[in-house]
Amino acid sequence: MSSGKENIFNKMNTIYNRHRLKPYYDKLKVIKGVQFNDWSDSKLADFARELKLKAQSGVPLSGLVAEAAAVVDEVIWRFLQIRLYDTQYIAGLALHDGYMVEMQTGEGKTLAAVLPAYLHALEGKGVHVFTFNDYLASRDAEWVRPIYEFLGLTVGCIIEQTGLPERKRAYAADVTYMTAKQACFDYLKDSLVYDIKNRVQRSHHYVLVDEADSILIDEARIPLVIAGDIGENRNAYSRMADIVKQLKPGVDYDTDDHERNVFLTEAGAEQAEELLDCGNLYDMENSQTLTELNCALHAEVLLKRDVHYIVRDGAVQLIDEFTGRIADKRHWPDGLQAAVEVKEGLKVQAGGKIMGSMTLQHFLSCIKKLCGMTATAQSSADEFRDVYALDVVVIPPNKPSRRTDLPHFIFSDKESKRRAIIREIVSVHETGRPILVGTSSVEGSNQLAADLAGKGVSCHVLNAQHDQQEAEIISRAGMLGAVTVSTNMAGRGVDIILGGGDPEEYRKVAALGGLYVIGTNLHESVRVDMQLKGRAGRQGDPGSSRFIISLEDDILIRYGIKEELPAKYQGLKSDAPIEDSKIRHILNHIQLVIEGQNYEIKKDVEQIRRYR
Repeated sequence: MSSGKENIFNKMNTIYNRHRLKPYYDKLKVIKGVQFNDWSDSKLADFARELKLKAQSGVPLSGLVAEAAAVVDEVIWRFLQIRLYDTQYIAGLALHDGYMVEMQTGEGKTLAAVLPAYLHALEGKGVHVFTFNDYLASRDAEWVRPIYEFLGLTVGCIIEQTGLPERKRAYAADVTYMTAKQACFDYLKDSLVYDIKNRVQRSHHYVLVDEADSILIDEARIPLVIAGDIGENRNAYSRMADIVKQLKPGVDYDTDDHERNVFLTEAGAEQAEELLDCGNLYDMENSQTLTELNCALHAEVLLKRDVHYIVRDGAVQLIDEFTGRIADKRHWPDGLQAAVEVKEGLKVQAGGKIMGSMTLQHFLSCIKKLCGMTATAQSSADEFRDVYALDVVVIPPNKPSRRTDLPHFIFSDKESKRRAIIREIVSVHETGRPILVGTSSVEGSNQLAADLAGKGVSCHVLNAQHDQQEAEIISRAGMLGAVTVSTNMAGRGVDIILGGGDPEEYRKVAALGGLYVIGTNLHESVRVDMQLKGRAGRQGDPGSSRFIISLEDDILIRYGIKEELPAKYQGLKSDAPIEDSKIRHILNHIQLVIEGQNYEIKKDVEQIRRYR
C-alpha cells in the first residue's frame, strides 16, 4: 500500500474509531454521576449484593452498567488507592460489549478488565479471564481478589501445577484466571472422562482474553495435544540416534526452506536401510521403524537445547516458544520426547499416544461471548474479524506516549552485530540508564550475559532457567544502572516501573531518558517486536527502543533474505551499520510474508479439522 493511500486509510480508521467510542463517553458521564465515596463499607457491600440479586432475577446487564462501574471504581480505590482513568472505563465498557480492545502498554488493562468481568459474573454463570502465562494468571488473580471478594464474588486461579480437586473448585468460582492453553487442555480431558461428575469445567459463558493477539493469532495455529502414557523402547531410540549421527546433512537428509520439517533424501533412505538391515524402509512392516528414525532425525536436526527445551533436574523440559517459559507437564508425542531424551543421554520417560487434539482457534471460536485486549490489535484487525467475529476498538492513551522508537541498526554479519550490541549496552550503562535487552532464546540470553560480564557489566538474566525469580528481576529492571537480559518472558504483561517505585529514583531515571529497550532479533510478527518496545514509555514515561540485527540472523536466512539482497551485500563483513532503505524494505517484506504464511497455516489446520 502506498504511503498516500495508507494515510487516507489510517484517517478513515481514526474517524470510524471515534464514532464507535462516542456512546461510551456518553455513558461515562452517567457513571461519573453515581457517587459512593461517602458510603460505609457495609452499605457498599449491601449494594453490591443487591446488584447481584437484580442480575440473577433477570434485570439486563445493560441496565446495571453505570452502578456496577461506579461501585467497582469505589472498591478499587478503597483497596488499592487507585481511581480508574476515563480510558479504563471506556475500555471496560467496550469489553462488556464484546469488542477487541487495543490499549497501550502501562494503561492499566488488568483493572480495566475488572468492570466487564464483575458485570458478567453477577449472573452467576462464571467468567474466565485468559492470561498470557501462569505467572500473570497468579499475579492478576491475587492482586484483584480482595476487590471481587468485597463485591460478593469468588475468585479462582488455575496454573500448570493445580491439582484436579482445586481445578474443579477454581472453575466453579465466579471469576477464574488461567491461560487459554490450560482451559483448552481441560476441555480435551473432560471430553475423555466416562463419568460426567469427573469433569472439571463448566461451560464458558463469558471469556476475556488478555494479550489477545498472541493467544488468538500467534498460538492459535498450533494444535494442542492430549496424550496417554505408553512405554517407550530406549534401545530402539538409542539405535536410531546412532544411525542419525552417521547421516550427512545435504546428502542423506535435508530440511524445508523454513526449517519446520526434516526429511530423508533417496540416498539417505538407502543408507538407513543398509545400516538397519531392514529392507525397504517404506514397507508397511517397517512403519514403526520409520517413525522412530524420523523422530531421532527431528530431535537431532531441528530441536536445539536452550532454544526449544532445557535440561533441568535430569529431565527434558519444553520451552514455550511464545512465552519463553517452561511448559510444565508437557511433552512431545509419538516418540519425539523419547528421541530428545536419548539425544541428551537421559532416562526415557513414558511416551505419549495422542488421545485428542484441538487448536486454540477452534476452542475459542466455540465460546458464547468472547472479547479481548492487547496493545497490538489494529494491525491484525482483519484476522480478528474474519476468524473470531471481533471488531477492534482503539482506546486512546491516558497520557500521550513519549517513547522514541529509533531506526534499526542493521549489520552485515552476526559477529559485527554482537560487538555492536555490547558496545551499545556498555556505553548506555555508563550513564546509569536502565536497559532491557530482548533475546530470542535461553542460549542467546546466557551468551550475552557472559559477554557483558567479560566487559565488567553485571546483568540480571530472565529466561526459562531463571523463571522462579521473575517477579524479583522485573521489579529491579527499571532502577538506576540495571541491565536486564530477557527472552520473551519480559515481552508481555509486565510493567517495568522506572526507579522501582521510588519517587527520587524515578526522577533520576526519567532525566536519563527512561528505560532503553534493545531488541537483538526481529520476530516472526511485527506485533511481537512492538510488544518488546512497549516495555518502555508506560503512562507517558520517557523511554526509547532500538533493534540491533544482522543479515545473518536465523529468521532472515530461513525466509530467504540471501535471494533478496543486492550483490554488494552478499558475503559482506563490516563493523559499520548498513544505511540502505532497500534493506529496510526487504526486512519489512519478510515479516509480512511470515505473518501471511502463519495465517494460511491456521486456516489449513482449521480446514483439516472440519473435514475429519
